[in-house]
Amino acid sequence: MKIQKLIETEQEYETAIRRIDAIFDAPEGSKEADELKLLVLLVKKYEEENYPMPEPDPIEAILLRMEELGLERKDLEPFIGDKTIVSKVLNRKRDLTVKMIRNLHQGLRLPAEVLIAPPVHRL
Repeated sequence: MKIQKLIETEQEYETAIRRIDAIFDAPEGSKEADELKLLVLLVKKYEEENYPMPEPDPIEAILLRMEELGLERKDLEPFIGDKTIVSKVLNRKRDLTVKMIRNLHQGLRLPAEVLIAPPVHRL
């Protein structure tokens, strides 16, 4: 496949995806490997423009990490504060502070950019 322009239509996108699948295991240094790298970049650009990902919710990120690590609410106390504060934060009744964000970032390896995003307030 000769790449001549950016991906602009859904049909071009689907064609690029099929080609990526076909050359996915191309040997490093081959023409197909170079084509693969370029196609991946073009597909990524198209997806970012046409299928934007919503900003992650910091509370959902914390809950997911807790599940991944097998943590309970009490395990967050060193990072957030006493059990009352942990409860308020996880129930979206209190926002994360800069200190909490730093602690969660360092202690749980959560990306700071996720933690500083405004939480989705649910009723």
